[in-house]
Amino acid sequence: MRRTAAAVILIISLLVSGLAIAGSLEDAKKAYDRGDYETAYRLYKSLAERGSPVAQSNLGLLYYNSLGVSQDYAEAMKWFRKAADQGDAVGQYYIGLMYYNGKTVPQNYAEATKWFRKAADQGDVDAQYSLGLMYAIGKGVPQDYVLAYMWLNLASTRDSAWEKEKRDKAKENRENLASKLTPAQIAEAQRLAREWKPKKER
Repeated sequence: MRRTAAAVILIISLLVSGLAIAGSLEDAKKAYDRGDYETAYRLYKSLAERGSPVAQSNLGLLYYNSLGVSQDYAEAMKWFRKAADQGDAVGQYYIGLMYYNGKTVPQNYAEATKWFRKAADQGDVDAQYSLGLMYAIGKGVPQDYVLAYMWLNLASTRDSAWEKEKRDKAKENRENLASKLTPAQIAEAQRLAREWKPKKER
């Protein structure tokens, strides 16, 4: 009986803690959306220090973009890594971007591609677009127009919330690639895109 009561108390405390984190994440996002980056920073920092991967990647973004805090790529990378280690796709994408641009780490296209793939596999549209470009130009991976077309196709069609300008750019790059592919290769790329399913990291 005591064990059951203790288990119930533990479950309730975990649920309350989870709801508190969700509420604070929502408050942080609202602050960010209205341009109150100091408040967003304070809320995200508190949650990030308690282990929330969403807060960690958002805190990294604040440092990366100098919003509410001085730009600090090393600090951004620290928080992106913490989030990425928990399977957060946004953190993984930004680690890839930092390797691509050589921010606080030596520029390394193979490493960038590795992180883009981790995020792209989970459905991150920015990562899918970036991975498509990497295959198109052969940076960090052997050049492969079929895979490039597949990833650009996913980026241009999967997420209606993705910025229209980015979607249009992905479509434009995909169409440019089409001239380098045979009809059979385009059909193969489209088949791969249709069959693709997001894979959550464990």
